[in-house]
Amino acid sequence: MRAESLAPPRSVSAPGEKHGYWTRLLPLLAGLACLTRVPSFIRPLWNPDEGYLAVQARMLAHGGELYETVVDRKPPLVPWLYEGMFAVAGSESLTPVRVLAVLAHLLTAVLLASHARRRWGDRAGRTAGLLYLPASVGLNPEDAQAAGFEVFILPCTAAAMWCADRRHWGAAGVAVACAFLTKQTGAAVLLPVMWLCIRAGGGSRGGLLRLGAGAVLPVLGATLVTDPAGFLFWTVTGSGAYASFRGSELHVLGRALANTAILAVGCAGLIPPVVRVLRIARTGAADLWLWFAASAGAVLAGFHFFGHYYLQLLPPLVLLATAALHILPRERLIAAVLTSACCCTLFLAWGLLAPRTELAHAQRLADATARRTDPGDRVLIWGMHPETYWLADRTPASRYLTAGLLTNYSGGRNGPQVGEKHAVEGAWPIFRAELTAHPPALIIDDSRGKPYAPERLPSLRRLLSAGYEEVGEVDGAVLYARVG
Repeated sequence: MRAESLAPPRSVSAPGEKHGYWTRLLPLLAGLACLTRVPSFIRPLWNPDEGYLAVQARMLAHGGELYETVVDRKPPLVPWLYEGMFAVAGSESLTPVRVLAVLAHLLTAVLLASHARRRWGDRAGRTAGLLYLPASVGLNPEDAQAAGFEVFILPCTAAAMWCADRRHWGAAGVAVACAFLTKQTGAAVLLPVMWLCIRAGGGSRGGLLRLGAGAVLPVLGATLVTDPAGFLFWTVTGSGAYASFRGSELHVLGRALANTAILAVGCAGLIPPVVRVLRIARTGAADLWLWFAASAGAVLAGFHFFGHYYLQLLPPLVLLATAALHILPRERLIAAVLTSACCCTLFLAWGLLAPRTELAHAQRLADATARRTDPGDRVLIWGMHPETYWLADRTPASRYLTAGLLTNYSGGRNGPQVGEKHAVEGAWPIFRAELTAHPPALIIDDSRGKPYAPERLPSLRRLLSAGYEEVGEVDGAVLYARVG
């Protein structure tokens, strides 16, 4: 095969394809998006991120202030999204948010299809859309089916590249800002967008200025709407210890290798065409390769390697595979689609049949909490499962919803970097003040032998010994009721 570029000149739609293209493709993509998200709706929760967001949304709805009395290391867009859906549909179920996640995946598929169609023609557009949706479930179901931060990053990054490809620099900047306000790593897409802008001569015609204004103004607005100092601390400057993996190297490396292997299986239909074309053709499409590299950097950032981080790799990988399949024989396309369909079926079965060990534990703990407290009581769940507050419908006694923020256990750290001195800066004085002002009616030690157990934390140990007595146990979690 002769060497060809992955980025050939813009293709013109074939006669007869221009009319009715989207009316045929959109229903197909919508049906596939719904099918691939079926497992998402079979559980009340998929992972602690969903639980954290649900609890945050309830706290915000009851007068909490983001980055003051409601805190997390994430930007505000997804907590606001949860809060808005709870205001419309109630906070008892995450189904409305899951519907939004389906729409986010559908929008991503449509944007990728449009992007590919503009570059390589109608067939490439269909290929991109139909390859993306099966690949989007190619992770551990807890990562792929949850309505988490990365799911809502995807349409923002795809929109940024879609706008940049059409030289809509202001709109591209706004899309970059939305990606950042969803999660900090979403800003990685700014690198390929800037490259496209510079290559198109945007610097001399004000394109970079419009891009910068579009990217900065929404972030500035979000900063002013929340607490500016708190926004800066919680989203940028306050996560130094969280980003270090010192003392947990083998633990983190094992997670990285496992999730990379799972992704490789989920993308088994995408990777071979890209690798084959790398060997036989010129590696064009520099913007897509830069997008992929920037997304890989986003996965590496923080050295945590959770499976849902890998979702950011999918849009550029799908477009690279589409570009490769455009110049490969048609049988390669058929093989890629069939392989993707088989892998998708495998991961959907995993999602439908996966055990629910931690969810079942959180539900039993929530039932015990609800039985031992009144609806107006505050409780403290000392562990890594904030969903227990939401399942029990009880108010957290502290703004710190997990032990991770107070010990740096966040991200599964299991080495020496866990303890009071490794907490978020200034967290323990605030934590002690909160529990003094409003002592929780019930404290649940859900550490279950983890490095953040109360016996390793003097402040928490003193609190328990001074005013609480053990009243029960649930699956190894110990319940303490306030004396008197």
